[in-house]
Amino acid sequence: MTTAFSTKTNKIKQLANSGEVFFRDSDLAALWKITNKNTLYTTIKRYVQTGVLERVKHGIYSLKGFDAAHSDALGAKIIHGFCYVSAETILEREGLLKPKVHRTTFVGASSKKFSVRDRSFSVRKMKDEFLYNTIGIYRTGGVNYASVPRAVADILYFNPRYYFDGGSRTAIDWKKVGAVQKVVGY
Repeated sequence: MTTAFSTKTNKIKQLANSGEVFFRDSDLAALWKITNKNTLYTTIKRYVQTGVLERVKHGIYSLKGFDAAHSDALGAKIIHGFCYVSAETILEREGLLKPKVHRTTFVGASSKKFSVRDRSFSVRKMKDEFLYNTIGIYRTGGVNYASVPRAVADILYFNPRYYFDGGSRTAIDWKKVGAVQKVVGY
């Protein structure tokens, strides 16, 4: 016989074992095999009330709580489509851009800007033929990231006259950037 406690425990284990940090309500429905929306939202409501889930943003929940260390995963979950962290965000994280970047930049299929708590995100729209070419894109922690050459190539795609300061200009491998531009086609 299955008790309410063991069912709840199993659902929590499913979330923990999924390897994800953030879940859309549709992810929870699929993971828990709940087809009735009323049942789904009642279950989610109860888990939020008991502290098992945290509502991060409308329709997005976290088992582990909102943590800035997972903000890239949150941004990707909100974008809800193929995207990757790129442009100034990658250059700043790699020490090639001096000014602090306060917004995580993604490249995706549509443009938008959004914030969740103290984290800001922007998505730059790229044509599908370039966006889905994964040259110079790697995946870690469930999030796609551009390599430095891909990030530079992306910046130049969006702004061909972008100014790279002296320090970053000499640290960038321009041959690799050119190779990425050639293979991607922009």
